[in-house]
Amino acid sequence: MASQKGFEDRKQDLIDENERRYGEEARARYGDMAVEKANTHVRGMTGEQYAESERLGRELEETLKAAFATGNPAGELAQKACELHKQWLCLFYPDYNREYHRGLGEMYVADERFRANYDKIAPGCTEFLRDAINIYCNE
Repeated sequence: MASQKGFEDRKQDLIDENERRYGEEARARYGDMAVEKANTHVRGMTGEQYAESERLGRELEETLKAAFATGNPAGELAQKACELHKQWLCLFYPDYNREYHRGLGEMYVADERFRANYDKIAPGCTEFLRDAINIYCNE
């Protein structure tokens, strides 16, 4: 029972942190209903889904790092990174579509908070991911 409470607390902490960092902008851009739907979805995640999101996040970073080293956003590794990114996104946002995915890539480049997440892998990695996402979403 205590571990379930801890898991529920972790999910709520994730929602609270996301609201603190991005909530106002997300609500302005996508509306309260979309944000609440996403938050409700996260609250309903199972332990297995949450663990899968963490695993996918790690695999995405590893794959993106290797893809960036190739310099080819259309290459096999870059496109695998985009597929992993899509799978990760779908765990948090079940209404995934290509337009949304492309928009995130642009936002990652434009917003320093997101840029920092991917440029910690390597400087310029955020633009590389955006370019790879655009290719992925056009196929």
